[in-house]
Amino acid sequence: MSANTMDRLVYMANQIGTFFSAQPEAKVIPGIAKHIKDFWDPRMRAKMEDHIAHGGEGLMPVVFEALKTLPPVSRATIPAAHPTEHPPGPTGSHH
Repeated sequence: MSANTMDRLVYMANQIGTFFSAQPEAKVIPGIAKHIKDFWDPRMRAKMEDHIAHGGEGLMPVVFEALKTLPPVSRATIPAAHPTEHPPGPTGSHH
């Protein structure tokens, strides 16, 4: 995983943290955790778990705490990423 990918995940997690920080204190950590659990792909969560295990650099403290409350991702069920031969989007091969 590139540093750029991790930077993007940290940025996204912190954006969620910023949104929920405006909520009543009792809802901040549960709100962040629920949002990430409900909307993040298991691969994203697994990468964030690894990042937290290495200190969680760059994460807001409330985001770090919220992520620690989530159950671990079952890595056995995460499909491997496969590069596509024909990525989506415009290409020179369209007729």
